[in-house]
Amino acid sequence: ELDDGTCIAESVAICRYFEVLQPEPALFGRDAREQALVEMWNRRIELVLLNAIGMVWGHGSPLTAKVVQQIPENVEPNRKRAAIFLELLDRELATRPFIAGLRISIADISALCTIDFATMVQIVPEPALRNLARWHAEMSSRPSARA
Repeated sequence: ELDDGTCIAESVAICRYFEVLQPEPALFGRDAREQALVEMWNRRIELVLLNAIGMVWGHGSPLTAKVVQQIPENVEPNRKRAAIFLELLDRELATRPFIAGLRISIADISALCTIDFATMVQIVPEPALRNLARWHAEMSSRPSARA
């Protein structure tokens, strides 16, 4: 809630608000190309990875069984979707230090939160995904991530 009573919900909207107030580091990109790549990767993380993990959680977790009509057949295909996307991220991270380029972005923050949430439903990146493991270790060691 802002001083004027305006309420802003949704994490990306909140991050965009704060970036306008404090533009460095530019988590949404510095120019049109970077902004497009950051937006592309952030949406892929939300629409593919987070969606797949959410489906596994919603349809396979005992925590959601009382509030969701679970369809157990949805679990394994979405585990596979998540694993395929993690493999894609590993290949992409072989070419650059961060998901959308040379600098940390909202895509990295979204991916870190999503991958950490995935462990609740036993979706853990395969050890062979070394580039993803490197990225995750570096992201997790940041003071903001440890906080």
